[in-house]
This record gives sequence, C-alpha cells and structure tokens, in this order.
Amino acid sequence: MKEMIATHPDVKGSTNDALIRCLEECYSCAQTCTSCADACLAEEMVAQLRQCIRLNLDCADICLAAGSLGTRRTGSNEQALVAALQACAIACGLCAEECEKHASMHEHCRICAEHCRRCEQACNEAVQSIR
Repeated sequence: MKEMIATHPDVKGSTNDALIRCLEECYSCAQTCTSCADACLAEEMVAQLRQCIRLNLDCADICLAAGSLGTRRTGSNEQALVAALQACAIACGLCAEECEKHASMHEHCRICAEHCRRCEQACNEAVQSIR
C-alpha cells in the first residue's frame, strides 16, 4: 500500500507510515470481523452471540469506511479522516471487548479480539500522526 500511496501526485513520495499501518490494520480487521461473525453464526449457541455478531459486522463496516477514506488521497480530507479513524478505534474497542467475553470458548473470538485491539491502537496512533 505504501508504494501505491507514494505515487499519488498530491503525496509526492512523502507518506505517513502510521496512517499506512492503520489502513492495513483496518482492512485486516474488517476481514477478521466478517469471518468471526460468520463463525459465530455457525456456533450452536448462536443466540448468546447475537451482540458479538452485530458488533463484528458494525466494526467491519466502519473499518472498511475508515480504510477507504485513508486510502483516497485526493484533496484535504483530514477532518473527515480523523473522525473516521476515531470512530474506527471506538468500534474496534467495543468489538474487542465483546469478543473477549467469548474468547475462552471460541478461538475465532479470541483471534478477532486481538485484531480489533491492534486496529484500535493503529487508528489512535494514526490520529496522533495527523494532528
């Protein structure tokens, strides 16, 4: 991703490494959350996992949106980007918290919680690098 973003005429080779790491974490987290939601749906105790599934899907959507905003380099959208990254960090924190409740019983929830925590941290670091 860094190589591609560096070629953008508005960037002129000067990339924000914290933001690029965040974008990579956002896309990875979106995939992980989507997979976790699907795995939760396959569990026998699916009724007890409803909130986890909802948060997985919400988190995946927000991660994708934040990743898309950060990937597009046209114009100066820093205020919108910061808001999206902050929302992503919040969604990741909530999803991680819920997945952690199920992590001892479901490996997919443990893995998802770890990905969400990494994305949450990366989003917070990217916000600081932009301000």
